[in-house]
Amino acid sequence: MKRRTFRVEGAGVGRAVADAVAQELGVPVEQARALVDVGAVYVAGRRCRDAKTRLVLGQVVGVVLEEGGHSPLAEAPPAPTFRVLHEDEDVLAVDKPAGLPAQPTEARVGGSLVDQVSAYLGREAGLVHRLDRETSGVTVFGKDARATSFLAAEFRHGRARKRYVAATGPGLPASGTVDLPLSRDPSRPGRWRATRAANGVSALTHFRTLYAGAEFCVVELLPQTGRTHQLRAHLTALGAPILGDARYGGAAKAGGVEVARCLLHAQALEMLHPRWERLFGMRAPVPEDLMHFFKLAGVEVPQGLVPLM
Repeated sequence: MKRRTFRVEGAGVGRAVADAVAQELGVPVEQARALVDVGAVYVAGRRCRDAKTRLVLGQVVGVVLEEGGHSPLAEAPPAPTFRVLHEDEDVLAVDKPAGLPAQPTEARVGGSLVDQVSAYLGREAGLVHRLDRETSGVTVFGKDARATSFLAAEFRHGRARKRYVAATGPGLPASGTVDLPLSRDPSRPGRWRATRAANGVSALTHFRTLYAGAEFCVVELLPQTGRTHQLRAHLTALGAPILGDARYGGAAKAGGVEVARCLLHAQALEMLHPRWERLFGMRAPVPEDLMHFFKLAGVEVPQGLVPLM
């Protein structure tokens, strides 16, 4: 990511943020306003969406100039749309497609799952957990503050039961548990490492290998914690990174086919309902790219209740 930051001082005090950004970047005011409109400008650490906002002495202004190799002003490709899995007066559960970010990125608002669901509901959606951009599957929203708070607590306290499925590299044992803390990898920005050699956060994953072949494995994953990149890092620690996961060394080809994304899918979720206060569950169909590996392996997608471990 490329960004420019500057501190408000001198003649900049009291100026409109768009005018100050235009002067700092040496671009027309219209272009600076466009950067504000798409959400690429931050004032004092918070996204600024009003080009007329007056700046105060000492404030730090940040402008995202490039993210993922693209300008925030570049036209974004149409975002894939979600599928509704469950909806009632308190809860909305959707199937997030691969390639759709869960939340607005630093350089742009709009086009994320939160934006799409908020538009569907006609009000701000209460996201209670997140999937990585390339991960598909069940994602839950609360429809009001009470439901959102209740659902978030279920995840925070580890009471939500989750099942993922993935295609990985070869070499996984029949089943097991990975109990390795996670910490940021200082040598690889954006990546997490699973090791006891660093002071990381606890992370626990149970797994069952549904198929183990010479080129790939198909695996059921039951995370007991919900850490960033937990499943990706734990499978890498086992020597079998998820296929297509370039950040963690996953193979880009297996079973005679090219793999275009990290083949990880949040297939099932069960938790207490905020109003009914009884267990309810949702399942998201396995997408075609991952289903191809289930068919190659000749194994069925796990069904039924998420096992208690």
